[in-house]
Amino acid sequence: MMSEMNQHSWWKYKGTGLPHEDIKSVPEPPNWRKFDGEVIAEAKPKRQATIKDADVRRHIGSKPSRSVRPDAVEDKELIKEIEMVNAALYLRRPLLVTGKPGSGKSSLAYAVAYELQLGPVLRWPITTHSTLADGLYRYDAIGRLQDASYKRSLSPDASLKEPSTNIGKYLRLGPLGTALLPVEYPRVLLIDEIDKSDIDLPNDLLNIFEEGYFDIPELKRMMEEEHKDEPVKVMPEDGENDNDRVPITNGHVQCHAFPFVVLTSNGERDFPPAFKRRCLQLEMQLPNEKRLAEIVEAHLGEAVLKEDQTQELIKDFLALRDKGKGALATDQLLNAIYMTSSGVTVQDKENLSEALLRSLAETV
Repeated sequence: MMSEMNQHSWWKYKGTGLPHEDIKSVPEPPNWRKFDGEVIAEAKPKRQATIKDADVRRHIGSKPSRSVRPDAVEDKELIKEIEMVNAALYLRRPLLVTGKPGSGKSSLAYAVAYELQLGPVLRWPITTHSTLADGLYRYDAIGRLQDASYKRSLSPDASLKEPSTNIGKYLRLGPLGTALLPVEYPRVLLIDEIDKSDIDLPNDLLNIFEEGYFDIPELKRMMEEEHKDEPVKVMPEDGENDNDRVPITNGHVQCHAFPFVVLTSNGERDFPPAFKRRCLQLEMQLPNEKRLAEIVEAHLGEAVLKEDQTQELIKDFLALRDKGKGALATDQLLNAIYMTSSGVTVQDKENLSEALLRSLAETV
């Protein structure tokens, strides 16, 4: 019989919250998911995600390590989560993550980026007005026109025509566009609350997910008019200064390593069959007692977790949730524990925790 170690040796993401470099040993993609973008050294993330980053701490805490026991009943859902993440990494497919609020859908992207050292998460929050173009890039045509007018006002005889490479100052890649830059290892892209999107956005993403490339017409048109193929340096989503700009040739961006894409959904709508076929799907369950304890420790520390009042709050929280009394969110439990462990008097602790848990139970 296959040993436990060998059985899970294919895991590159282990779910432990401990950073490592196993992403380097992910096998070559299947032929139908190979992409031929030439790696751009400048597109490599300038730094790794760390627990010093505010967004990382918000999602996975300041001490995100946790135990994973494949044979433990309480880790059954966690094992499913880990295996689907690894399947997405191997197959180079987006991961569509559904589940109730508070189940940890968005946090999964941050956990993967932190553990596999894939750079800061590129987050694209979706609204009813989001379009594919918003995720790919933004072109500041008005800013360019204003600069040209200002230049003309200073020197009326000066030519308004500027070098084609200057257009890069007015272009900024979006989170999806940045994730598709050709780099050696995948970036992590979080497309948050895709179910809030306009009905057309999932279909618009299909070709991007299949082909792994996009064009910037403003660059292509200018290059064609001037018969040049000189790279134009464009700012990525997470760029901070001119040194972070990346060269794009002929207005074409083709990925090399397909990004690890997490699309989250609260289940407010269904998606077209063609869209779901191109994604792996994971339904995340609400955290059990073991997982809640790990979350509390990660965010508030071991000392707070060991307090009797914390243990009581966790049990009360689970009891209310199991009775189906409203949508109980994990962050609201953290709020209750934080307040009751912050020097509040005994009587106030009881009143405060009762009020907070009552508000959770009454949430619809």
